[in-house]
Amino acid sequence: MNDTRVSLRPEIVALAAYRQGRAARPDGFKLSSNENPHEPLPAVLDAIAQSSINRYPDAGATVLRGRLAEKHGVAEDQVHVGAGSVSILAQLITAAAGPGDEVVFAWRSFEAYPGLVVVAGATAVPVPNRPDAGHDLDAMAAAVTERTRLVILCSPNNPTSTVITRQEFDRFMAGIPRTVLVLLDEAYIEFVEDEDAVQGIPLLPEHPNLVVLRTFSKAYGLAGLRVGYAVGPSYVLEAARSAAIPLSVTEPAQRAALASLDHEDELLERVRRIQRTRHRVWRGLDEQGWRLPQPHGNFVWLATGAGTDEATDRFADAGLVVRGFSGEGIRVTIGEESSVETLLRVAAEVVGSLTESAQGGR
Repeated sequence: MNDTRVSLRPEIVALAAYRQGRAARPDGFKLSSNENPHEPLPAVLDAIAQSSINRYPDAGATVLRGRLAEKHGVAEDQVHVGAGSVSILAQLITAAAGPGDEVVFAWRSFEAYPGLVVVAGATAVPVPNRPDAGHDLDAMAAAVTERTRLVILCSPNNPTSTVITRQEFDRFMAGIPRTVLVLLDEAYIEFVEDEDAVQGIPLLPEHPNLVVLRTFSKAYGLAGLRVGYAVGPSYVLEAARSAAIPLSVTEPAQRAALASLDHEDELLERVRRIQRTRHRVWRGLDEQGWRLPQPHGNFVWLATGAGTDEATDRFADAGLVVRGFSGEGIRVTIGEESSVETLLRVAAEVVGSLTESAQGGR
């Protein structure tokens, strides 16, 4: 019997789909998706309620782009809004890289990176992180060849919560050809307290090949509405717009983002609360004997190695859904304050069962 199935790209068929964190049980906590645990502000809900969902949204997110341009001191055509920063990342990869081209990124980093490169038809070049879980920028620079079209940096890095310093970034950019696009993914930048950490947007005038990605999903608590943005050279962002799905940023998302900017001080006070909880969790884990990098996002990284699957299950048994990366480690979101006691209790049990090699020779 003849095979009547349609022909599909084999690399896409073999590609694993993005895996979302599973739901928590009613008495548990979902700490797997780096979501903001705080409920939306009433002003944000009011803005969403005013949306005319029977009409198409403003395709260019004109008002929101104008507000963001004013906030960051750039021209409006240097801002591009998309359905989450990851959608803009996909647009930029598609615009810059295709068959025969290479995209360099750190690994482990955001798990969507390699898949987006494959979808674009380009070749992924992952570069292992340093032993301290940070980007190995020297190795990444050495991986750039004449076929490289993009380099992706993530600071704070998802899932290890490490940052790139300004000094490291400047040295890296000095060695990268200006014909290579560098994407600095700053999805968690609002959670950073380290003054030495790089902040990409102020550096755009110095680096004409740099685009900075930001999002309203994390610090602003709009993960369910999917709205993010990029700041960079206008011609590069125009290419991203050409690769975008039209009308993908809904009116409720645009209105919610504008309302969030109106109430930014209140939202950033929530971020400061999350920072304080993160510090308490980090110190508690360190005292238990975990060998973990200082966290700069709204999550911590536990190097559990070969014990990852078992540790993930132990957290789940206690009502905590965490994101396990089999054979490597576990990312745990800083969630509700009431989750901390359980988190530290289970973590103490887990670290006691790990071998020294699981945490890199602790």
